[in-house]
Amino acid sequence: MNDKLQEIEQRFERLTADLGNPEVIGDRARFSQVAKERSQLEPLVEAFREYRHVQKDLDEHRAMLEDAEMRDLAREELPALEQRAAVLLEKVKILLLPKDPNDERSVILEVRAGAGGDEAGLFAQEILRMYLRYAERKGWRYSLMDSSDNAAGGIKDASVTIEGDGVYSYLKYESGVHRVQRVPATEAQGRIHTSTATVSAMPEAEEVDIQINPADIQMDVMRSTGAGGQSVNTTDSAVRLTHKPTGVVVKCQQEKSQLKNRAMALKMLRAKLYEMELEKRQSARDATRRSQVGSGDRSEKIRTYNFPQDRLTDHRIALTRHNLAAVMDGDIEDLIVACRTFFQAEALRQQQAQA
Repeated sequence: MNDKLQEIEQRFERLTADLGNPEVIGDRARFSQVAKERSQLEPLVEAFREYRHVQKDLDEHRAMLEDAEMRDLAREELPALEQRAAVLLEKVKILLLPKDPNDERSVILEVRAGAGGDEAGLFAQEILRMYLRYAERKGWRYSLMDSSDNAAGGIKDASVTIEGDGVYSYLKYESGVHRVQRVPATEAQGRIHTSTATVSAMPEAEEVDIQINPADIQMDVMRSTGAGGQSVNTTDSAVRLTHKPTGVVVKCQQEKSQLKNRAMALKMLRAKLYEMELEKRQSARDATRRSQVGSGDRSEKIRTYNFPQDRLTDHRIALTRHNLAAVMDGDIEDLIVACRTFFQAEALRQQQAQA
């Protein structure tokens, strides 16, 4: 492993030098490529260098055990150094894991109201806002592709594209059933209700990833529904695409132009078909859309948002945090990082078990 890490470190140093090369600086595309590769290697190289430094300290402290005057100090400091070395080694191993080829992709995020009637629709709307606020905090771009409102002011479902560097690597563990426990505003008796919303984060697919035969697509046009500006509700601009071989249906009505709506709907369809293809290739993977989303029943959940106790619980990783107001305003970076760390560690354990 050390040989491989040293090769990576040397590659990192060459890339660092290239960033100061006038020829590279003058070539915008090459400069961007070099900077991106260096950025991807940097966390691993930094962890490896720190691990190597701690290992050097460990060797020195172990040598101090032979010195009568330094023995007590060495014994006192060795446990902390050994623990730090173990943590860093685990981190290095995780960073060495093969990358998910979809990690750098943008995401099509779907949020749907599950069990719980109007309250489920209100919660789904709040979950959608939570992710959009998080996207703003990360500097990502997002665009609403389609949404369907319910009578209470919430949503039945909504689809959004979220674009930026590595979006899928952050959001891929958010897919699943999110459960809320609280007293709805319409509840006169003050009773706590349980509702759900389902989330699906799909990597955006390119044409080279999924080839769609135009003959396999049925296109229907209709008038847009819901609030909107000029042309909404007055022209047949909304588009619904049905993929005949799979039965997958997507709809887009956000643009005034039928052509633009068709292009966005095709993007959604391509992402759905790509996700289905990923499921076929990796049927045992926990992140498949079907196993994550489930039926929306109250018994299936990845997280619970308990408002009376101001507590969020992620049931997959046994994580609890408070201050739900901040969570619902998009302050979820710690949750995202905790999930990534947990599932990366799980992947490492599986790799070691198979070795």
